[in-house]
Order: sequence, then structure tokens, then C-alpha cells
Amino acid sequence: MNDISQDHSRWISAFLEAQAAELDASQNTLLAYGRDLTDFAQHIAPASFDGVGREDIENYLVACDALGLSKSTRARRLSSIKGLFRFSYEEGWRDDNPALKIKGPGRSKSLPKTLSESEVDALLMAARTHGRTKTDRTRNICLMELLYATGMRVTELVSLPVSSARGDPRMLLVKGKGGKERLVPLSPPAREALASWLAIRDETEEVARVEKKRPASPFLFPSRGKLGHLTRHRFFGLIKEFAIEAGVSPAAVTPHRLRHAFATHLLARGADLRTIQTLLGHADVATTEIYTHVLEERLKELVLEHHPLATPQD
Repeated sequence: MNDISQDHSRWISAFLEAQAAELDASQNTLLAYGRDLTDFAQHIAPASFDGVGREDIENYLVACDALGLSKSTRARRLSSIKGLFRFSYEEGWRDDNPALKIKGPGRSKSLPKTLSESEVDALLMAARTHGRTKTDRTRNICLMELLYATGMRVTELVSLPVSSARGDPRMLLVKGKGGKERLVPLSPPAREALASWLAIRDETEEVARVEKKRPASPFLFPSRGKLGHLTRHRFFGLIKEFAIEAGVSPAAVTPHRLRHAFATHLLARGADLRTIQTLLGHADVATTEIYTHVLEERLKELVLEHHPLATPQD
């Protein structure tokens, strides 16, 4: 931990280790907790965590508001702080929890920004032609078809084990946040793209094994980088390139917006929220309820089209 005392670092490290061990928190979640708590430690310095009071935490939240941080960011930072002091109380490092009764700003329930079906179609077409080699193009369309067919998070997509793709699967087993697993169905185009990529991937891996004595990669999208698979950052760059080629604004295209598009388009065509919750891997249906605006629009159309009093009377 940079620019904070050893005492602050010890508390934060112990808390993060507990989150990883007891809750199987994802690496991205742990990094977010670490950043939030480091920022809080820098704010209260030179005071130590065992001397922090409720007023110190509330003053920090006021400072975050003054910086113009969004409600969701402030709510997340308070959640990190609450977690740290709950942990310290349970461990006996403090005999009270100064964050216990502090209420956060709440999270803004803004509508998710998404993409139209025509924009997604254009992105899928661009992925088919983008890339210097056939290997690149085949991988690109597989990435995009899987992402749109399943609504996976980008980390789930790039880290897929190759074992999950064997045997022309109708369903993929995806390991999501906190190590929770779920099954997601594959559309025919996604299955076709997967089979094409798998054939080229296996051939490339076999050549590397024989000629370069490299061990086989366990990942569907292998890379020679430290992680062993295509990175989130690289895929983020790729999707921007697809957008430029497709004539879609690159600023409007991210992997997460394709996840939103998956959910929005399914709902618009008749899927229910519980199904979407399962497919997206949301622990609570309340998280999925950001898409209810789609249902409201569909219900409005149904009433206007089919209610006997909704049509003009002669």
C-alpha cells in the first residue's frame, strides 16, 4: 500500500485476505476495496484506524461529495469502510464499530446505457472482417458471438477454460463473481463460431507444443502474457476497433454495454426478469431491476395495441 502507514497497511491487508478466504471475493472486488481503503487512510492520516470515530468517517464522505464523486462511488467507499470496521470489531481490534450507524447516499438507479440490435449486428459483422490473419478474425468473431449470446462479464469471457468448450456444448459453465458457477445457453451462431475458433486454436497450440515445447494452455483464448489468457484491456481495445470499422461511435461501445444489450434485447422479446437474473449471474434480482424500463415500454405497447378502448372509435 503506497503512501500510508504500516499500521494502515496491516489492517487493510488482513481485511482483504479475509474477504478473499471467507467470501471468495473476486480479484477486481479486492482491488476496489484496497483502493477505497487506501484513499480513506490517506484522508485520516496520521490518525490510525483504531482511533477513528464516526465523525471522521462522515467528514471523509463529505470530502468525497465535495470532490464531485458520484453517489455510487461514495456508496461503494462507505461499504468498504463499513466492511473494514465490522471485520476489526469481530477480530477484537476495536471494542466498537464507528461505521455501524452511518447511512450512505444510496446508489443512483440510472438506466443502463445499451446498444440497439442494429448496432450489435454491425459490431458482429465488423468482428468477422477485422484482423490481419484468419486466426485473428476467427477469434474475434468467437469473442463477440459468445459475449452477445451469453451476457458474460468480460473477465468471465477472456478467462474461460478451454475444457468448457469441448464437445460442441449447448451450454457453457461460467465461473462468475465470488466463484459462483452458472450455466448459460449458446445460440447457434455462437456454437458455430466457437467450433471454428476451437479448431484453429487447438492446431496452433499443438504446433507450439511440438516445435517450441510449450505446455498446452488451459484457456480458450490463450496468450503468452502473464495471465496466460487474453486480457480485459486488450479485449477493450479490440471492441473499440470493431466499433470504428462498424461505423458505431467507439465511445458508446464497451464490453459491459454488450452485456446490457444482451439483457435489454432478451427482455424486449419476452424474457422475464428472473431468467435474466440467472443468465447474468446477479445474486439479487434487485440488481436486474434496472432493466424494468424495457418491460414498462413493452407493457405500454401491448396495452395500446390490444386494449379495446385504446383504438380510436368511429
